[in-house]
Amino acid sequence: MRTEFTAAQLADPEIAEADRILQTCVHYGFCTNTCPTYVLTRDENESPRGRIDLIRAMLEAGGAPDPRTVHHLDRCLSCLSCMTTCAAKVDYAHLIDRARVHIERHHRRPAADRLARWLLARVLPHPRRFALALRAGRLARAVPRLVPPRLRPAVEMMPARIDADLLAPAVHPAEGRRRRRVALLAGCAQQVLNGDINRATIRLLQRHGCEVVVVAGAGCCGSLTLHMGREGDARASAGATIRAWSREIEARGLDAIVVNASGCGTTVKDYAHLFARDGGMAEPARRIAGLARDVSELLVELGLNPPVAPKGYRVAYHDPCSMQHGQKVAREPRALLTAAGFRVVDVPEKHFCCGSAGTYNLLQPEMAERLGRRKAEHVASTDPDIVATGNIGCMVQIGRHLGRPVVHTVELLDWATGGPMPRALEGVELREPPPPAEPAEADEPPAQPDGAANDLGVW
Repeated sequence: MRTEFTAAQLADPEIAEADRILQTCVHYGFCTNTCPTYVLTRDENESPRGRIDLIRAMLEAGGAPDPRTVHHLDRCLSCLSCMTTCAAKVDYAHLIDRARVHIERHHRRPAADRLARWLLARVLPHPRRFALALRAGRLARAVPRLVPPRLRPAVEMMPARIDADLLAPAVHPAEGRRRRRVALLAGCAQQVLNGDINRATIRLLQRHGCEVVVVAGAGCCGSLTLHMGREGDARASAGATIRAWSREIEARGLDAIVVNASGCGTTVKDYAHLFARDGGMAEPARRIAGLARDVSELLVELGLNPPVAPKGYRVAYHDPCSMQHGQKVAREPRALLTAAGFRVVDVPEKHFCCGSAGTYNLLQPEMAERLGRRKAEHVASTDPDIVATGNIGCMVQIGRHLGRPVVHTVELLDWATGGPMPRALEGVELREPPPPAEPAEADEPPAQPDGAANDLGVW
C-alpha cells in the first residue's frame, strides 16, 4: 500500500510504525472472508482491508477523524482472525490499536458514549468497584426505564451471582515436590464474574507441583483500556503489574507468569511492544512478556496427571479469538481435555468471534447480539454435554445466548484430576457417558488427539 505521510509526521515514532505496517498490506483480500463484521454486512468498510484504508486516510489527514470512519473502526472486534489468514502478515493488531488511540485523542464522542466509556474504564479494571457496580445494576434492572439507553446492554448482562471472594496476595504451596514457582494473574473483571476459575487454577497447578504466588500490586493487565484507545490508562495498569512481578522475580524468582484469561494473556505477552519506547520499562516489560504462559501451555509443559476417573463427557471446546489468533494456542487445551478423559469436539466456524471481545458486547450490542446467536447455534449443533473455553468474556457471551452454563477449561481439568465438579454444572443434567474404550494393545501407542498429543508432552 502506498502512503503519503509527511516527513514531520514520520518523525513521530508512532506514525512511523503505522506507516511500516500500512505498507505491508497488498490488498489480497484473504482477510475479508474470515472477518465477522464483513461476513455479516458485506460492507468493504467493515473488512480489515477496508479499515486499513480508513486508518491510512485518517492518520495521513491527522486531527479529528470523520465520524463515519470512527463508526467503522469502532465496529472492529480486534478478533485478529484476519492476521491468521493474511498472506502478507500485516500487523493489524498494532495498527488498529494505534487507530483507536488517535480516535481517543482527537474525536469528541456524544455525551452518552463518553459517559459509557469512562465508566467502563474506571470500573471494570477494579474488582471492588466492579462488584459494587454489579450490585447497583441489579437494582437498576428493577426499573429499566430509569437506566440511560447507552447503559442498558450492561444492565441486561448482569450475572446471577457476584463473587465477592477476591483473591488476596498469598503463596499457595505445591503438593509434593516443587517443580515450578509461578505467579498467577488474579485479573479484574473475571474475579467478580467467576472466582471459581482462579480457585480451580490454583488447585490444578498445586496438584502438578507448582508453588503459586498471587503477588501484591499485580492487578489489571491493561487490556480493557488499551483496546478502548486509552493508552495512558493501559500503560499505568500494566506498569504497576510489571513492577510488582519484577519485585517478586528479584526477591524469590519466578519460572512463569500464568494467565487464565486469554485476552489478558495476549496483552501480557505483548508488553515488550507496549513499552518498547519507554527506556525505564522496556527491559522489565520484555522479561515479563517472556515469562507469560496461558495456563494450558504450562500444563502441557508439566504433563497432565492421570485422571482420577475419566469423565467421558462430550465437550464442545470454543477457541477464544485472543487465544487462537492472538497467542496461537489451540492444540494445547484440546490435548489436555482429551488426556483428562473428555471427548472433545470442535465447534463449526471455530475461527469466528462470539461477539464478546472485551467491552465490545457492551459498546456494540447489536453486532455482538448477532455474533453471539450465531456462535450459540454452532455450539448447540455439536450436541455437547458440556461447553468449555478459556476466556471469561466468551463464557458469559456464549452462555447468555446458549441458555446453558459454559465452564473454563481449567475447571474441567481440575475436576478430572481430583478437584470438585464445576459449580456451574451442579444441578445440570448430564448424559451418562459411554463406557471407556477398550485399551490398546501393549505395543501400540495411545490414541492422540489431532496427531499432536505426544509432541505436546501430555501423555
